[in-house]
Amino acid sequence: MADGRRHPQPGDLIEIDRKVYQHWALYVGDGYVINVTPVDEGAPSLSVSTTSIFTRKAKVKKQLLKEVVGNNKWCVNNKYDRSRTPLPVKEIIRRAERWIDREVPYDVLGSNCEHFVTELRYGEGVSDQVTKAVIGTTAAVGGILLVGLATAVVKSLCGDSSRRERNYY
Repeated sequence: MADGRRHPQPGDLIEIDRKVYQHWALYVGDGYVINVTPVDEGAPSLSVSTTSIFTRKAKVKKQLLKEVVGNNKWCVNNKYDRSRTPLPVKEIIRRAERWIDREVPYDVLGSNCEHFVTELRYGEGVSDQVTKAVIGTTAAVGGILLVGLATAVVKSLCGDSSRRERNYY
């Protein structure tokens, strides 16, 4: 659950509401966040999830929070703090800054923007929005078989992230 603060502290997770999904960034201080963006420099960071599905890559950028947010709503959301222990703030920032301007694998199901920032904060990449989307699809359609098929289709588009190493530190 979001804590509603509008004044993030270094190491905080920032949840940005988009029309179909949430984009995630890590606040590093002085108005800046680190987040994954499309590899194509001309593509806006707002479309990272749709653009990167097809490229299977994203680029880590340090940008002003207000530029990443645009006209969307956002909040500090360290929702996993109840079940995971955050790393020390200096370690979170050090790990994050090592990735600036580097390309990383991108996969909606296994290596998305939320996975990236939670790996930096907790040492483990997790994404509730993926879990909720899969469960929601199962409930709406009423069959696990269709979710399995949809997962296989998305993985074929994105590549199987289980075969790639992900270490965001």
